Amino acid sequence: MKYPFTDRIIEILTNHFDKDSEQIFQNSELLKYLNYKTKSANRGSKSRGSFGAIYSIYTLVEDYYLNNFHKRNDYNKYEGAIQNNLINRQRELPFGRKLQNHYFQNRTNSEYRKLLPLSEFDRIIIHDQQNSKYWINENLLKIKIGKHSYNIAEAVLEIINKYIETKRSAFDNFVETCEKLINIEKEQPNEIKLFILGLLEPNIDARIFEIVSYSILKSKYNEETVFFGFSEDTVEEENLKLFKTGRTNANDGGIDFVMKPLGRFFQVTETTDVKKYFLDIDKLEKFPITFVVKSIDSIDNILLKIKEGAEQQYSIETIVNKYIQSVEEIINLDKLKEAFEIVETKGKVNEVLNEILKQSKVEFNYDEDDDENSE
Repeated sequence: MKYPFTDRIIEILTNHFDKDSEQIFQNSELLKYLNYKTKSANRGSKSRGSFGAIYSIYTLVEDYYLNNFHKRNDYNKYEGAIQNNLINRQRELPFGRKLQNHYFQNRTNSEYRKLLPLSEFDRIIIHDQQNSKYWINENLLKIKIGKHSYNIAEAVLEIINKYIETKRSAFDNFVETCEKLINIEKEQPNEIKLFILGLLEPNIDARIFEIVSYSILKSKYNEETVFFGFSEDTVEEENLKLFKTGRTNANDGGIDFVMKPLGRFFQVTETTDVKKYFLDIDKLEKFPITFVVKSIDSIDNILLKIKEGAEQQYSIETIVNKYIQSVEEIINLDKLKEAFEIVETKGKVNEVLNEILKQSKVEFNYDEDDDENSE
């Protein structure tokens, strides 16, 4: 399959292997996998990246390359890369600060098998779970073309570096666009509106969606008040305040936003897989959660899917009802657009844009001080 970034892959391979580059690309299952995982490179900042899988490969190939195993013949005797070193390394890379070890342990291999079920080799990453050691599957780095055997380790690193560079450039442009729009807010308010609404689409990058949904809901809820107090004498009118709990798409127990003073929990998701909803509900011991869903499905349809999924998995009516009752609210893309319209009528569009810019700079490591404070 050819994607826009495929040409960059072929170009890099040609620089390394000249006339054999096309055949190496066709014969390499690792390159086919990377070709698929880097397909978002030229789609701009709105398209979701695949940094977890790509960085798990990158750090292991880098470890392989820096230890000169591409020139040696004794990788089979290598004691393996240490898990903590790999995790720390991927967090040094652009967009890698929030990544965990899931792709090292299973996810990369699982995706690889799903994408290339007929592959001669069933895994990219070899894992000694007992000792937390990892290896790249060297068989995937050695490609035989006729009488020649090529090691593609260095080319793989260059391909991934080019992907990172391309994605970083796209996010640079995204941040620059936010900054420019802030400066012309009074002259061209409609342009800002169209820009934000354009970020509320099903194909949006998951991190940008979480940032945009937070920015809109924060402004919307801040216009709403409740009366709160511990006794009749202490009851006061308070604005609702929404807080982010950490980095976007982080594994934080299923809580992305928290509302004060009501204590509402919000979980942002891009999936309609009901098992993910149940997992989040179980993590919080069935405490009510509001799901912010990157979907054009109607709220009724999403709720119906959750109910049908619960009935299929658990069948017992009392158990099913507990899961359904734990869904406090569903906020889909249409509901977010309605919220934005409310914010617009209050003259808060620029406030939303400023919040998007602020959160984006934190997420993409533009502001190191803010980034450290968000950990």
